[in-house]
Amino acid sequence: MSHGVRVIRTDASSAAASSSSFSPPSGPDSGRLDRGYAGSCSAMLKVAQMLFLLIGFICIRSSRWTDHSTYTYFEIVSMYDFVMILVFYIVYIFRVYRMLSCINWPLAEFLHYLVGSILLFIASIVAAAKSSSSTGLAAGAAFGFLATFLCVLSIWLSYKVSCVTQSTDAVV
Repeated sequence: MSHGVRVIRTDASSAAASSSSFSPPSGPDSGRLDRGYAGSCSAMLKVAQMLFLLIGFICIRSSRWTDHSTYTYFEIVSMYDFVMILVFYIVYIFRVYRMLSCINWPLAEFLHYLVGSILLFIASIVAAAKSSSSTGLAAGAAFGFLATFLCVLSIWLSYKVSCVTQSTDAVV
């Protein structure tokens, strides 16, 4: 017997994203825009994450700072996360995952959130440690922490990580 870790997507878009064949949509919501996803918890979390990242970026960018590398790192990480969350939002709201079935979208999103959350958490810690002289820098770090929390919450609500036992003994 071998043990493995399996990631299972638990929100509504996983069934459509994991299908490998293209099937034309049917029903009242058969247009290019997925209105069901736009009102879902996952979409609202993405919008809130983008909002907090943008506010944190603006707070850091508009403040006067002397440690160039610390705050530039925060700016780069926050904009990277913002752009990637926007890309995933567009992919799901316009049903791009149906046309690009060669990409495992739930796994790509999971890996983005995992790496992005870690990098944003590190950037927020460093920015908070160096922001003793400016309230704008402290506010930017605080919005970075809030965005990190929302990214981790998104992982927690969207994915179920379970350890599964796979049997190697086949009965013929």
